Amino acid sequence: MVLYSHSRLSTFEQCPLKFKFRYIDKLEPEIKQSIEGFLGNRVHDTLEFIYIESCKGRTLELDEIIEFYIQVWNKEYSNEIKVIKQELTAEHYFEKGIKFLIDYFTANYPFKDNTIAVEKRIILDLDPSQPGKYKLQGYIDRLVHNKDSNIFEIHDYKTGQIKTQEELDKDRQLALYSLGIKESFPEAADIHLIWHFLDFNKKMQSKRTDEELIQLKQDIINLITKIESTTDFPACPSILCKWCEFQGYCDYKPE
Repeated sequence: MVLYSHSRLSTFEQCPLKFKFRYIDKLEPEIKQSIEGFLGNRVHDTLEFIYIESCKGRTLELDEIIEFYIQVWNKEYSNEIKVIKQELTAEHYFEKGIKFLIDYFTANYPFKDNTIAVEKRIILDLDPSQPGKYKLQGYIDRLVHNKDSNIFEIHDYKTGQIKTQEELDKDRQLALYSLGIKESFPEAADIHLIWHFLDFNKKMQSKRTDEELIQLKQDIINLITKIESTTDFPACPSILCKWCEFQGYCDYKPE
């Protein structure tokens, strides 16, 4: 039995050959991590720290938050992390992280929104009539419960490019997570999907109808069926090839 994830599904859609290298051949990546991915992880670490402490009853001030970010960046950084854009430096990305956190602090302090979980694991069995055949997992960056309205909010932090409202209304990742929340909290009045685009200091929101979620389940089942019946895994060259950790194994070489 394979436990799928949004990342695993997206990799197949993005480039079947990359999917094969990562999940079937299990090749050793040539790039440990890109600087963009490293920045995202360290900012996520820091935001998780904020809300873990908040759940304990503490209210962190900005200097303590920045200090935590600096410490975790220095602890985890290594020369194996790849800076793809040659005109930029690791210091540039480090300073971007500082700006993200200052903006987030200004918009959300004192972080009293009844966050009930961070990095919450979600497990979905998409077809109960075939237990385990179409199983999927994911991790919610932050889950909020508004007690007055009984609305749950799934929050996700993005350090990359912003999306349009139309793209968010079709986004699969948080919609999948909402399926897990519906199973865990069937009494929920509603579930809101919320993205924090940190590089733009902007928060955007969407939600799904029950009918849309039923269709989403079927779409994912169809995609998993396609993946498991695939025998030919072609490369799909795109701008993303510059960040691919399997370039050395691929015949296509980005400029």
